[in-house]
Amino acid sequence: MRTISLEELNAVASLQTRVDRKYALHADAARGILETLPEGTRVLEVAGATAPRYASMYFDTPDLASFRMAAHSRRRRFKLRTRAYVDSRVAFLEVKTRGARSVTVKDRLDYDIRDRDVLTDDGKTYAEPVLADLAVDPDALGPTLRTRYRRTTYLLPGGSRATVDTALEWEDAHGTVLNRPHLVIVETKSTGAASELDRLLWRAGHRPASLSKYGTGLAALRPALPANKWTRVLRRHFHAA
Repeated sequence: MRTISLEELNAVASLQTRVDRKYALHADAARGILETLPEGTRVLEVAGATAPRYASMYFDTPDLASFRMAAHSRRRRFKLRTRAYVDSRVAFLEVKTRGARSVTVKDRLDYDIRDRDVLTDDGKTYAEPVLADLAVDPDALGPTLRTRYRRTTYLLPGGSRATVDTALEWEDAHGTVLNRPHLVIVETKSTGAASELDRLLWRAGHRPASLSKYGTGLAALRPALPANKWTRVLRRHFHAA
């Protein structure tokens, strides 16, 4: 495939406000689908790599307000995390909110990669307007779950984007680590209509799944937590393993 730079990708398809569809596949199934991507698909290359390393730290309250809002499908909810691009030594603090018609809005702040595991005063100030609207005190938030993985990003001819995450690993605040080397998470990102990759997945019998790296990972590590919306993914890709 032809490669594309991050600057080019953001210029043609930043998609900060978008509809996301996620799919959980075994690596073999994912490989078969990706081999049929349409001609003209381009792959993101950053610092010479097309599957760079990512690391995220999710912040939540002691009673897991962010997790529970997602687990109980609250219409209005939030997710607060740092996102580190490990190979390029760049990091951001990201605030994701979910609104009407399942539209995700993501805002982010440049962040010192050395602070990626803590919520700084500047980070609290940045997130406070969103959190206040949801009655969440930023001072109550602490590091709750770390994820690590490799991500390949595609730009499809129709203008939609897709990410493919592999080498998935979760680590909770107690240092318990969970690896799923055969799980691949495919996420399509579009302004609404199904993308070319969505249609390829549907024709192969794959349907969007209720899946959250934070929610599903924390539920897998803490089985006592409510996880009804993620039961199918947990049973197929976590508990079965």
